[in-house]
Amino acid sequence: MKDNYLQSSIEYLKGVGPNRAELLKSELNIHTIYDLLNFFPFRYVDKTKFYKICELKNTKSYVQIIGRFTELKYGSSSRNSRLMGNFTDNVDSIEIVWFKGQKWIEKSIQINKQYVIYGKINNYNNRFTIAHPEIEIFDNKNKKNQGNLIPVYSSSENLSKRGVNNKLFRELISNIFKEFKNNLKENLNRHINEKYELITRYQALYGIHFPKNLIILSKAQFRLKYEEFFFLQLQFFYKNQEKKNKFKGFLFNKVGEFFNKFYHENLNFELTNAQKKVLKEIRNDFASEVQMNRLLQGDVGSGKTIVALLSSLLAIDNGFQACIVAPTEILAQQHFNNIFESLRNIDLKVKILTGSTKNKDRNILLEELKRGKINILVGTHAVFEDRVTFKNLGLAIIDEQHRFGVKQRSKLWKKNITPPHILVMTATPIPRTLAMSVYGDLDISIIDELPPGRNPVKTVKRTDANRLKVFKFVKEQIKEGRQVYIVYPLIEESKKMDYKDLMDGFESISREFPIEDYQIGILHGRMKSKEKDFEMKRFKENKTQIMVSTTVIEVGVNIPNATVMIIESAERFGLSQLHQLRGRVGRGSETSYCILMTKNQISNDAKKRIDIMTKTNDGFKIAEVDMELRGPGNLLGTQQSGLLNFKIADIINDKEILKHSRNDAKLIIKNDPELKNLENKEIKKEFNRINETSIVWKFIS
Repeated sequence: MKDNYLQSSIEYLKGVGPNRAELLKSELNIHTIYDLLNFFPFRYVDKTKFYKICELKNTKSYVQIIGRFTELKYGSSSRNSRLMGNFTDNVDSIEIVWFKGQKWIEKSIQINKQYVIYGKINNYNNRFTIAHPEIEIFDNKNKKNQGNLIPVYSSSENLSKRGVNNKLFRELISNIFKEFKNNLKENLNRHINEKYELITRYQALYGIHFPKNLIILSKAQFRLKYEEFFFLQLQFFYKNQEKKNKFKGFLFNKVGEFFNKFYHENLNFELTNAQKKVLKEIRNDFASEVQMNRLLQGDVGSGKTIVALLSSLLAIDNGFQACIVAPTEILAQQHFNNIFESLRNIDLKVKILTGSTKNKDRNILLEELKRGKINILVGTHAVFEDRVTFKNLGLAIIDEQHRFGVKQRSKLWKKNITPPHILVMTATPIPRTLAMSVYGDLDISIIDELPPGRNPVKTVKRTDANRLKVFKFVKEQIKEGRQVYIVYPLIEESKKMDYKDLMDGFESISREFPIEDYQIGILHGRMKSKEKDFEMKRFKENKTQIMVSTTVIEVGVNIPNATVMIIESAERFGLSQLHQLRGRVGRGSETSYCILMTKNQISNDAKKRIDIMTKTNDGFKIAEVDMELRGPGNLLGTQQSGLLNFKIADIINDKEILKHSRNDAKLIIKNDPELKNLENKEIKKEFNRINETSIVWKFIS
């Protein structure tokens, strides 16, 4: 009966009705009584403490004072001007101000009667005031309401107009608890409850809405945060297991001539331990007869591409084709060039397919691909097209996976009757807690060390006052045969922002570095592909010494001879972009530099971004700070997707709870894969309920 009650429509709850129910659904996505019970306060009014007026100088927050009004008067002769009240606690006084509803306030307040007021302190010209406080008569009737933490719920203008306010939410939720009378089924097992000494589910839900003190609130928050993380992780482990049972993968159990010839004859450097570890994980997937669905994280320059090539050779050794998809033509062309060069003296056919591939060449390529004459296809979004068919695609690799939509990536599954193994790569390090919360159903590999011989990029902050010294340094680097990037945030001048734009920058650079002595290239997103390729080819061949560019060069472009990256208006860029741009230098054996040019005055957040960039080259540390500054949703572009819309948990502040809940969920699925054990009966019920309504990234592709 209780479960049915919770799933019944919100309109049947006393005090709601059809009209308010529609509002709650449209404004707050509250459809059922269960939804309302799990609509948690976003803050609490602390009515456990009463302040004396003399204590107010030490606080700028909300305060609660017991006292009486000794006088009410208007700021001018007009009855529509602000109403001011003198409020005293019998020792000191404070001014209370109302800017609207003055007549009603004037009538309702009784002079010298004892009240409790609650509001935010304002300090204007060293005078403390409170505007529009909550006011209640302090008598025996309402003393029981004092000394509590009062919940505050999210609302909207439409809801407020219809009387759906804080008071109503408290009444509605109180009515729900009266129905249960301390009887609400558990959704965790006895072992977990005892392990963490959790309060009951009823106590947690009651305590989150009506906490008597901070201790009860803390216990309620812990329990509910644990639940939220636990069931998300349980879904991930369950889905991952289900996927592996459902989708049988191609068996690549042979390490053959192509892999061995390349590894022993063409690979002219030693793989790092991290690369070897990742390759071993991929080989284990290939040998398991389960479809691989793996995310490979690796900082800029860590050597993900060589892992992708070696994995492709394993597929080819076992009679299959491989494809590598990149988000831009520049990056795709670079992958193609590197792979083509790496496979010299090896009898394999590598081709590239992009949006600018000529029709004649495209038709030949598609025919060869279909007949299995092409071993590795490198391409852009063009690979997703329906007419691109393989004879036997066994491995699909997607570089910079976040630049592709889920629907686009899913098209690769249809390139073979049995879905190919999937390896997605990202050079944007993802904090561990975020990876557990978004990619929890995937197998994750990490390359967390740079190849030997790579020197960390030296990063410094400079302002306009240092510009001549920066130019002098650039000339010294060019004199030594090095090349330089200068990156701008905008293409055209913006009236709203005073950041230097690309074209003005190009002109000023040209004046400082005259054409008789220096060659300067320009690169931006509005150029045609041929123009971009021409400029990048000249830069790669060292025919231009300076490349003035927008962020089009941020991903993947590899020019080992480029040793200086100057980022203009660096305060305009996000941490991830700054880190990616810095990764374009330091790709050779020479010492490289990243110079962050900023205004003299920048915001606190911008200062934090610049500071972390100058202190570390570790992409994972940078990603952690980025997540703290921007929030997890913005970091991965999932803010509007519903993926990270936790009701109470916070992956930044609740890392330990997430870690514990993940370990517990993993153990339960390991010991009870179908959740059939009696002790997990209630867990299974809650799991099924959540599974019907929530979104999990079941497959990354």
